[in-house]
Amino acid sequence: MDITTGFEHYGRKDRQYYFAYGSNMNPKQMAERCFAARVVCAACLPGYRLAFYGHNRVWDGGQETVVQTPGPDKDQAVWGVLYELPFGDAASLDLWSSVRLDGGGAYFHYPVQVVDVAGRAHTAVLYKKDVLGQAVVPSSEYLAHILAGARANGLPGPYVNHLENLQSVPARYPVPKRDMLRGVLRESTCAECAG
Repeated sequence: MDITTGFEHYGRKDRQYYFAYGSNMNPKQMAERCFAARVVCAACLPGYRLAFYGHNRVWDGGQETVVQTPGPDKDQAVWGVLYELPFGDAASLDLWSSVRLDGGGAYFHYPVQVVDVAGRAHTAVLYKKDVLGQAVVPSSEYLAHILAGARANGLPGPYVNHLENLQSVPARYPVPKRDMLRGVLRESTCAECAG
């Protein structure tokens, strides 16, 4: 049992399960960020909904997170992709996604139980925003990037339709802003090297 999460770990001890529900569902993006990520299956996170907050400078719009749905909306679910990641890939993905163990990043690790299409539960970690503030609409380009990942991984048609109907606005500048991606990664790695 993992003493930090209270969850049992199944599978290889040198790997972890990661649940992607946004841009990391996109196979091209994952191939750029991870060397050996393996798709396990499509899965859903019951009792949550997809929401967008903050500002994603790379895509000029809201950044995805999951929000628990209490009360009558508890039957909602967020669909995504369950990956198996070697720990080196997990650390790389943390850098790309601005996940900080001290809580100072855009996201933090959030342990969850996701359910695959056969009804099997899997323990995984996902990235969740800590500070929400006002909801912010994603850029149309970012939503298209997320949708490409949903389609490529065979997420259920009704959920893909739900994503297609989310409100979005065109980005105000050319996206993705690749120089911003390099800057984020450079700041994450070189700041620690400065000593």
